[in-house]
Parts: sequence; C-alpha cells; structure tokens
Amino acid sequence: MKTDTIAAIATALTPSGIGIIRISGQDAMNIIDKVYRSKNNDKLLSDVKSHTIHYGYIYDGEEMVDEVMVLVMRAPNSYTKEDTVEIDCHGGVFVMKRILETVLKYGARPAEPGEFTKRAFLNGRIDLSQAESVIDIINSKNEYALNSSLSQLKGSIKRDIIKNREKLIHEIAFIETALDDPEHISLEGYPEKLYVIVDKMLEEINHLIKSADNGKIIKEGIKTAIVGKPNAGKSSLLNILVGEERAIVTDVEGTTRDTLEENINLSGISLNIIDTAGIRHTEDIVEKIGVDKAKNCIDLADLVIYVIDSSKELDENDFAIMEQIRDKKTIILLNKSDLSSKTTAEDVKKHIDKTIISISAKEEIGINDLENKIKDMFFSGKISFNDEVMITNVRHKNALAEAKESLELVINSIRNGLPEDFFSIDLMNAYESLGTIIGESLEEDLVNEIFSKFCMGK
Repeated sequence: MKTDTIAAIATALTPSGIGIIRISGQDAMNIIDKVYRSKNNDKLLSDVKSHTIHYGYIYDGEEMVDEVMVLVMRAPNSYTKEDTVEIDCHGGVFVMKRILETVLKYGARPAEPGEFTKRAFLNGRIDLSQAESVIDIINSKNEYALNSSLSQLKGSIKRDIIKNREKLIHEIAFIETALDDPEHISLEGYPEKLYVIVDKMLEEINHLIKSADNGKIIKEGIKTAIVGKPNAGKSSLLNILVGEERAIVTDVEGTTRDTLEENINLSGISLNIIDTAGIRHTEDIVEKIGVDKAKNCIDLADLVIYVIDSSKELDENDFAIMEQIRDKKTIILLNKSDLSSKTTAEDVKKHIDKTIISISAKEEIGINDLENKIKDMFFSGKISFNDEVMITNVRHKNALAEAKESLELVINSIRNGLPEDFFSIDLMNAYESLGTIIGESLEEDLVNEIFSKFCMGK
C-alpha cells in the first residue's frame, strides 16, 4: 500500500460558494504548515488539537492565494485513518486549482480516483461493502436508494456476512481437527448436524440473492416502457408523469416516431420511462423502425404500461401487443374513460390476464391508482428499510451466488454419504466467496477496479 501523502479537490469543479481541497497522509501536517498562515502568523497547524478548524490564508511562498478555513483531523480519527487536512476556500474553479497546485508543489501528489476511500478500506476503517456504499450514496437517485446505501455504510451487509463466515470457519475447523485427531473427536452424527446448519445458511443467502432484484430497481430505477397503438394516449400519459409537455401530443396518429426517455421520481421510486412509437402494422419505412424499437423496448423493460384507447374496439394490433407482453410485468390502462366506451376491462380479460386500470390522461383521472399499483407490484405495497438487508451491488450478488453453489455441493455430499473432507473443501469455497464481499480474499486488481469508479476527491 502507498503511504505517501495525497491531495485532491473534493467538491465539484464548478463555480460555487465553497470549495474543498483534501489532503491525507503522513506528511499532511508538514505540507499545511508550509502553505498556511494564520491571521497573525502566530501558529503552526501541526501544533493544534485534532478536529479543530482555523481561519487564515493559503500562501505560495510570499504570494497569498486565498482566504480559507482549515480543518485538522489527526490519525486515526479521520476518514482515511491518516492525518487529514481539509482546506475550505472560495469555490471558484481557478482558485481551487491554484490551491491544489500549491499543495502538490510542497510535497503531496494527486490522488487517484477513489483513493481516499480506498485508504479508509485498506486501513481497516470500513470494509469493502461499506466502501462501495459510499459511491452508491453519491449516485443515489431517490430516497429509497439513499436509505439502502446508508444502511450498507452502517454495516448491514457486513454484519450478515461476518456472522455466516464465523459459522463456516467454526465448522471447517471442527472437521479438520476431527480428521487430525479421530481418537478424541468423533464425527458420528455430525453430517446430520451440519446439514441443518448449511440448509439454514442457504435459506438466508437465497433471501439476499432475491433481494437483489428489488435492490437493482431501488438503485437504478424501474425501466418502464409505455406501449400501445398510435393515438392511444401514451405521450399524454408521459407528460402527466413527467409534469411538463415533454412529448408532442396531436390528434394525428403516429406523431411519435422514435423512443423518448425520461427519468421521474414516483413517490420516492425512480422510473426510467420510455415513450414508444405506436405499435401497428405499417408499410411506412420510418414508422416501421419506430415500431421495431417499441417492440425491443418491451423485451428489455422491467415494467410495461400498455395503453388502450377504450373509445375504440380491440383489433389485431392489440392482440399482437398482448401476445408480446404476456410474460412481462404489465399494467394495462384503459385510457379515455371520459369518452363513451367501446372496450371494457372484461373485453381485455378475455385475451390476457393483467392488472387493468381505467384512466383519463386528458382529465388526469386514475393516475394515483397507477402509482399505487406500481409500488404494489414491485414492493408488495410498501418499502421498509428498518432491519432488512438489501443487495444492490451486482458484484455482491455474484459472490452470494458462488457461495450458494458451494453450500449446495455440501448438501449433496451429505446426502450422498461422502467423506467429511469433501464438506471442508466446499465450506472453505463458500467462506472465501462471502469474504470477497467485505474485502477478504480479494485480489488487488479487483480492489483497484472498484475504487477507479469513484470521483477524484473521494
């Protein structure tokens, strides 16, 4: 591990009220002493107490660079567990760069992306799952994603993983000891006992793996395709959900020729909505491209909202759409409920069994019912983060899947009456797979890859 002193701008590199330059490492105090002067030039920051803030100026030699406040945090009570200094300066892009250049001139080097958090991990202040939650907090798109990431930062995943790894290493140690000393330690009846332990652990891991689907939705948003025939009211629905005239709405069929994407926040949940071209049989080359895109969006969507013009009768285009959405999570909207109806919910149910809601996009009727149904479909009507551990990281999900596979091999070995040393091999594989989630048994190149996704000052 590198132990030199690093520095970076920790705030966005855009004009703002305040900018922060962060310094961390064994020479942080020496460097700040070289560039900082108090108002009366009567103190060194290397002499002050930890977790104190000081008013003064940053100097490059005899040239004053900016008026600042400097926060001093001594090891190990800092983000990185190293001596850390944060310079709060005016938030102009030029002045932030100028201060950083001065700090680098007097002994620091530029931090790599994510290197401050990487040092926090390597120095043992946080585990890898907590480190990864930091970038998730920064990238949170909604309240639920933020709450889930904060829960992980506090160690919710770490606690579950450590608990199961402790159980695994206990059983591995028992098997190895018994095999080395069979005269004093008996394995009689042990496979049956181990079966119960492993089966219970598999149940917990399966629950975590299943939570990854909801975790992905919370973190990335629900990929939602609005589909239907031309002039069914798809673009009107998009405009209502977005809250502005985002899509062109006319009485002319086929106004939307291409996909139109928007991200909205629905009661704290992110929806990545795609308004698609009307789906119908057409010989128009341009319109046909739009129709093909719409069909492709259906295949890729987490949720399909199928809009039907209830003032018209169903036709072969509707039946073709129903066939494509048959195996998708779908909400069917009977639009134009303010007009006389020619298609009812009963008519639709004769062809497909999906949730049907009557709405009027023009009058904005039934939109609340749609919002409530979306939450109900994905989160059983509510979202709770009280004690539930939710997997939102693909790397974690893959590691859990590997652990699950190893534990299933243990179950099979027990059922087939294989020797106990077979159990030990697969238990150790499960132990190591779980360890990769919190940063144990992890290759250096993977650590570097993970932290390269962070911004420079984090």
